[in-house]
Amino acid sequence: MNSQLDGIEMFVAVVEAGGFRAAGKQLGVSGAAVSQALRRLEERLGVALVQRTTRSVRLTQAGERLYAAVRPALREVQAAIVAVGEMADRPRGMLRLNVSSAADGFLSGATLGGFLKRFPEVRLDITVSNQPADIVARGYDAGVWLGEVIDQDMITVPVSEQIRLIVVGTPGYFARHPAPAHPRDLAAHECLNWRPGSDQAPYRWEFTENGHDFSVAFEARVVTNEPVLNLRLALAGVGLALAREEVARPYIERGELVAALEEFSTPFPGFYLYYPARRQASPALRALIDYLLQLRQSR
Repeated sequence: MNSQLDGIEMFVAVVEAGGFRAAGKQLGVSGAAVSQALRRLEERLGVALVQRTTRSVRLTQAGERLYAAVRPALREVQAAIVAVGEMADRPRGMLRLNVSSAADGFLSGATLGGFLKRFPEVRLDITVSNQPADIVARGYDAGVWLGEVIDQDMITVPVSEQIRLIVVGTPGYFARHPAPAHPRDLAAHECLNWRPGSDQAPYRWEFTENGHDFSVAFEARVVTNEPVLNLRLALAGVGLALAREEVARPYIERGELVAALEEFSTPFPGFYLYYPARRQASPALRALIDYLLQLRQSR
Protein backbone atom coordinates (compact mmCIF):
# COMPACT_ATOMS: atom_id res chain seq x y z
CA MET A 1 0.00 0.00 0.00
CA ASN A 2 1.42 3.37 -1.06
CA SER A 3 2.19 5.94 1.60
CA GLN A 4 0.30 9.23 1.46
CA LEU A 5 3.72 10.90 1.46
CA ASP A 6 4.89 9.22 -1.75
CA GLY A 7 5.54 11.87 -4.38
CA ILE A 8 5.63 14.84 -1.98
CA GLU A 9 9.33 15.51 -2.54
CA MET A 10 8.83 15.32 -6.30
CA PHE A 11 5.83 17.65 -6.08
CA VAL A 12 7.89 20.25 -4.22
CA ALA A 13 10.77 19.84 -6.68
CA VAL A 14 8.41 20.43 -9.63
CA VAL A 15 7.09 23.63 -8.05
CA GLU A 16 10.52 25.03 -7.28
CA ALA A 17 12.19 23.90 -10.52
CA GLY A 18 9.28 25.06 -12.66
CA GLY A 19 8.83 21.83 -14.60
CA PHE A 20 9.15 18.05 -14.68
CA ARG A 21 12.40 17.85 -16.61
CA ALA A 22 14.19 20.40 -14.39
CA ALA A 23 12.87 18.67 -11.27
CA GLY A 24 14.08 15.32 -12.62
CA LYS A 25 17.59 16.71 -13.09
CA GLN A 26 17.63 17.87 -9.47
CA LEU A 27 16.42 14.49 -8.21
CA GLY A 28 18.45 12.34 -10.57
CA VAL A 29 15.47 10.78 -12.39
CA SER A 30 13.72 11.33 -15.70
CA GLY A 31 11.09 13.98 -16.21
CA ALA A 32 8.64 11.26 -17.13
CA ALA A 33 9.21 9.53 -13.79
CA VAL A 34 8.53 12.78 -11.96
CA SER A 35 5.32 13.32 -13.97
CA GLN A 36 4.09 9.81 -13.22
CA ALA A 37 4.84 10.13 -9.50
CA LEU A 38 2.96 13.42 -9.35
CA ARG A 39 0.00 11.94 -11.21
CA ARG A 40 -0.17 9.06 -8.73
CA LEU A 41 -0.12 11.57 -5.87
CA GLU A 42 -2.98 13.50 -7.46
CA GLU A 43 -4.96 10.28 -7.90
CA ARG A 44 -4.52 9.37 -4.22
CA LEU A 45 -5.56 12.84 -3.10
CA GLY A 46 -8.43 13.01 -5.58
CA VAL A 47 -7.53 16.51 -6.73
CA ALA A 48 -5.32 18.12 -9.40
CA LEU A 49 -2.25 19.84 -7.98
CA VAL A 50 -0.82 21.35 -11.18
CA GLN A 51 -2.04 22.51 -14.55
CA ARG A 52 0.23 21.02 -17.23
CA THR A 53 1.21 22.85 -20.41
CA THR A 54 3.78 22.02 -23.05
CA ARG A 55 6.34 24.39 -21.52
CA SER A 56 5.54 24.78 -17.85
CA VAL A 57 3.33 23.80 -14.95
CA ARG A 58 1.10 26.02 -12.83
CA LEU A 59 -0.23 25.27 -9.37
CA THR A 60 -3.93 24.83 -8.86
CA GLN A 61 -5.52 26.26 -5.73
CA ALA A 62 -5.17 22.84 -4.09
CA GLY A 63 -1.54 22.68 -5.20
CA GLU A 64 -0.78 26.08 -3.70
CA ARG A 65 -2.32 25.03 -0.39
CA LEU A 66 -0.41 21.75 -0.29
CA TYR A 67 2.91 23.41 -1.20
CA ALA A 68 2.52 26.06 1.49
CA ALA A 69 1.82 23.36 4.07
CA VAL A 70 4.46 20.77 3.21
CA ARG A 71 7.45 22.93 2.19
CA PRO A 72 8.45 24.06 5.71
CA ALA A 73 7.94 20.51 7.03
CA LEU A 74 10.06 19.04 4.24
CA ARG A 75 12.82 21.56 5.05
CA GLU A 76 12.75 20.37 8.65
CA VAL A 77 13.00 16.74 7.57
CA GLN A 78 15.89 17.52 5.24
CA ALA A 79 17.62 19.47 8.00
CA ALA A 80 17.13 16.58 10.41
CA ILE A 81 18.65 14.14 7.93
CA VAL A 82 21.65 16.42 7.46
CA ALA A 83 22.02 16.84 11.21
CA VAL A 84 21.96 13.08 11.76
CA GLY A 85 24.58 12.64 9.08
CA GLU A 86 26.77 15.23 10.78
CA MET A 87 26.74 13.65 14.20
CA ALA A 88 30.40 12.73 13.99
CA ASP A 89 32.78 14.33 16.46
CA ARG A 90 34.45 16.36 13.72
CA PRO A 91 32.41 19.21 12.15
CA ARG A 92 31.59 18.45 8.53
CA GLY A 93 28.96 18.95 5.86
CA MET A 94 27.09 21.93 4.42
CA LEU A 95 26.25 25.02 6.45
CA ARG A 96 23.62 27.28 4.85
CA LEU A 97 23.63 30.90 5.99
CA ASN A 98 21.53 33.97 5.17
CA VAL A 99 23.65 37.07 5.79
CA SER A 100 22.93 40.79 5.66
CA SER A 101 24.95 42.54 2.97
CA ALA A 102 25.88 45.15 5.60
CA ALA A 103 27.57 42.60 7.89
CA ASP A 104 31.01 43.62 6.65
CA GLY A 105 33.00 42.10 9.49
CA PHE A 106 31.39 38.69 9.16
CA LEU A 107 31.67 38.70 5.36
CA SER A 108 35.33 39.68 5.40
CA GLY A 109 37.70 37.22 3.84
CA ALA A 110 39.67 37.02 7.08
CA THR A 111 36.71 35.85 9.20
CA LEU A 112 35.25 33.25 6.85
CA GLY A 113 38.65 32.24 5.48
CA GLY A 114 39.97 31.57 8.97
CA PHE A 115 36.94 29.43 9.80
CA LEU A 116 37.22 27.38 6.60
CA LYS A 117 40.93 26.76 7.17
CA ARG A 118 40.29 25.52 10.69
CA PHE A 119 37.45 23.21 9.63
CA PRO A 120 38.36 21.83 6.18
CA GLU A 121 35.40 19.42 6.06
CA VAL A 122 32.79 22.17 6.45
CA ARG A 123 31.28 23.70 3.31
CA LEU A 124 29.43 27.02 3.22
CA ASP A 125 26.39 28.02 1.17
CA ILE A 126 25.93 31.75 1.86
CA THR A 127 23.12 33.96 0.56
CA VAL A 128 23.93 37.66 0.94
CA SER A 129 20.78 39.78 0.96
CA ASN A 130 19.35 43.21 1.75
CA GLN A 131 16.19 41.66 3.22
CA PRO A 132 15.86 39.35 6.24
CA ALA A 133 14.53 35.89 5.44
CA ASP A 134 12.54 33.33 7.39
CA ILE A 135 15.52 31.06 7.95
CA VAL A 136 13.33 28.17 9.15
CA ALA A 137 10.98 28.23 6.16
CA ARG A 138 13.83 28.78 3.71
CA GLY A 139 15.97 25.98 5.10
CA TYR A 140 18.93 28.00 6.40
CA ASP A 141 20.94 26.75 9.35
CA ALA A 142 21.48 30.29 10.65
CA GLY A 143 21.40 33.96 9.72
CA VAL A 144 23.46 37.06 10.43
CA TRP A 145 21.42 40.25 10.84
CA LEU A 146 20.99 43.31 13.02
CA GLY A 147 19.69 42.39 16.46
CA GLU A 148 16.64 44.62 16.11
CA VAL A 149 15.17 42.54 13.26
CA ILE A 150 15.75 39.09 14.79
CA ASP A 151 12.76 37.29 16.31
CA GLN A 152 12.93 36.93 20.09
CA ASP A 153 12.59 33.15 19.98
CA MET A 154 15.96 32.81 18.26
CA ILE A 155 19.30 32.02 19.92
CA THR A 156 21.73 34.86 19.17
CA VAL A 157 25.50 35.21 19.21
CA PRO A 158 27.06 38.69 18.77
CA VAL A 159 29.39 39.01 15.80
CA SER A 160 30.04 42.77 15.90
CA GLU A 161 30.31 45.70 18.25
CA GLN A 162 27.51 48.24 18.63
CA ILE A 163 26.73 50.30 15.54
CA ARG A 164 26.40 54.07 15.28
CA LEU A 165 24.88 55.79 12.26
CA ILE A 166 25.93 59.38 11.52
CA VAL A 167 24.83 61.97 8.98
CA VAL A 168 27.61 62.95 6.57
CA GLY A 169 28.12 65.32 3.66
CA THR A 170 31.04 66.91 1.84
CA PRO A 171 32.56 70.29 2.83
CA GLY A 172 31.35 71.56 -0.55
CA TYR A 173 27.78 70.52 0.20
CA PHE A 174 27.83 72.28 3.57
CA ALA A 175 29.27 75.37 1.90
CA ARG A 176 26.08 75.51 -0.19
CA HIS A 177 23.70 74.36 2.56
CA PRO A 178 24.02 75.33 6.24
CA ALA A 179 24.54 72.22 8.38
CA PRO A 180 21.36 71.02 10.12
CA ALA A 181 21.23 71.99 13.81
CA HIS A 182 18.47 69.46 14.59
CA PRO A 183 17.22 66.32 12.80
CA ARG A 184 13.98 68.09 11.85
CA ASP A 185 16.11 70.40 9.66
CA LEU A 186 16.83 67.45 7.35
CA ALA A 187 13.55 68.16 5.53
CA ALA A 188 15.26 71.18 3.96
CA HIS A 189 18.26 69.15 2.73
CA GLU A 190 19.06 66.85 -0.19
CA CYS A 191 19.00 63.49 1.59
CA LEU A 192 20.04 60.10 0.20
CA ASN A 193 17.98 57.31 1.69
CA TRP A 194 17.87 53.50 1.76
CA ARG A 195 15.22 50.80 1.73
CA PRO A 196 15.56 46.99 1.84
CA GLY A 197 13.55 46.34 -1.33
CA SER A 198 11.41 48.00 -3.97
CA ASP A 199 8.21 46.96 -2.21
CA GLN A 200 9.23 48.35 1.19
CA ALA A 201 9.11 51.84 2.66
CA PRO A 202 12.31 53.91 2.88
CA TYR A 203 14.18 53.85 6.17
CA ARG A 204 13.13 56.47 8.71
CA TRP A 205 16.29 58.07 10.09
CA GLU A 206 16.38 57.54 13.85
CA PHE A 207 17.90 59.83 16.48
CA THR A 208 17.96 60.31 20.26
CA GLU A 209 17.32 63.52 22.21
CA ASN A 210 17.27 63.77 26.01
CA GLY A 211 17.10 60.01 26.30
CA HIS A 212 14.12 59.66 23.93
CA ASP A 213 14.33 57.97 20.54
CA PHE A 214 12.52 59.47 17.57
CA SER A 215 12.59 59.28 13.79
CA VAL A 216 12.24 61.83 11.02
CA ALA A 217 10.60 61.54 7.62
CA PHE A 218 11.48 63.53 4.52
CA GLU A 219 11.28 63.31 0.74
CA ALA A 220 14.65 61.93 -0.30
CA ARG A 221 16.50 63.09 -3.40
CA VAL A 222 17.65 59.51 -4.00
CA VAL A 223 16.36 56.20 -2.61
CA THR A 224 18.30 52.98 -3.20
CA ASN A 225 18.59 49.48 -1.79
CA GLU A 226 22.39 49.78 -1.77
CA PRO A 227 23.84 51.82 1.14
CA VAL A 228 27.28 51.93 -0.50
CA LEU A 229 25.79 53.89 -3.40
CA ASN A 230 24.44 56.50 -0.97
CA LEU A 231 27.91 56.99 0.47
CA ARG A 232 29.39 57.36 -3.01
CA LEU A 233 26.77 59.96 -3.93
CA ALA A 234 27.45 61.82 -0.68
CA LEU A 235 31.17 61.85 -1.55
CA ALA A 236 30.20 63.30 -4.94
CA GLY A 237 28.49 66.19 -3.14
CA VAL A 238 24.94 65.21 -4.12
CA GLY A 239 23.52 65.32 -0.59
CA LEU A 240 23.54 63.92 2.93
CA ALA A 241 23.79 60.20 3.69
CA LEU A 242 23.27 58.20 6.87
CA ALA A 243 26.36 56.01 7.17
CA ARG A 244 27.90 53.66 9.68
CA GLU A 245 30.50 55.56 11.66
CA GLU A 246 33.30 53.03 11.15
CA VAL A 247 32.77 53.24 7.39
CA ALA A 248 32.55 57.03 7.23
CA ARG A 249 35.27 57.86 9.77
CA PRO A 250 38.27 57.43 7.38
CA TYR A 251 36.67 59.88 4.93
CA ILE A 252 36.03 62.32 7.77
CA GLU A 253 39.64 62.10 8.94
CA ARG A 254 40.84 62.83 5.39
CA GLY A 255 38.52 65.84 5.16
CA GLU A 256 36.42 64.33 2.37
CA LEU A 257 33.29 64.19 4.54
CA VAL A 258 31.94 66.18 7.48
CA ALA A 259 29.70 64.69 10.16
CA ALA A 260 26.53 66.45 11.33
CA LEU A 261 24.04 65.89 14.16
CA GLU A 262 26.46 63.63 16.03
CA GLU A 263 24.99 64.66 19.39
CA PHE A 264 21.71 63.04 18.28
CA SER A 265 23.32 59.80 17.10
CA THR A 266 23.59 57.02 19.68
CA PRO A 267 24.87 53.43 19.26
CA PHE A 268 22.53 50.46 18.98
CA PRO A 269 23.03 46.66 19.01
CA GLY A 270 24.99 45.40 16.02
CA PHE A 271 24.99 42.13 14.09
CA TYR A 272 24.22 38.71 15.52
CA LEU A 273 24.42 35.19 14.23
CA TYR A 274 21.10 33.54 15.09
CA TYR A 275 19.37 30.18 14.76
CA PRO A 276 16.12 28.57 16.00
CA ALA A 277 16.02 27.72 19.69
CA ARG A 278 14.03 24.55 19.02
CA ARG A 279 16.65 23.16 16.64
CA GLN A 280 19.86 21.66 17.98
CA ALA A 281 22.91 23.24 16.38
CA SER A 282 24.74 20.86 14.06
CA PRO A 283 28.47 20.23 14.72
CA ALA A 284 29.29 22.55 11.81
CA LEU A 285 27.15 25.38 13.19
CA ARG A 286 28.47 24.78 16.70
CA ALA A 287 32.00 25.07 15.32
CA LEU A 288 31.15 28.39 13.65
CA ILE A 289 29.62 29.74 16.87
CA ASP A 290 32.67 28.76 18.93
CA TYR A 291 34.99 30.22 16.31
CA LEU A 292 33.17 33.58 16.31
CA LEU A 293 33.19 33.72 20.12
CA GLN A 294 36.92 33.05 20.17
CA LEU A 295 37.49 35.84 17.66
CA ARG A 296 35.63 38.33 19.86
CA GLN A 297 37.55 37.28 22.96
CA SER A 298 40.88 37.72 21.18
CA ARG A 299 40.18 41.31 20.15
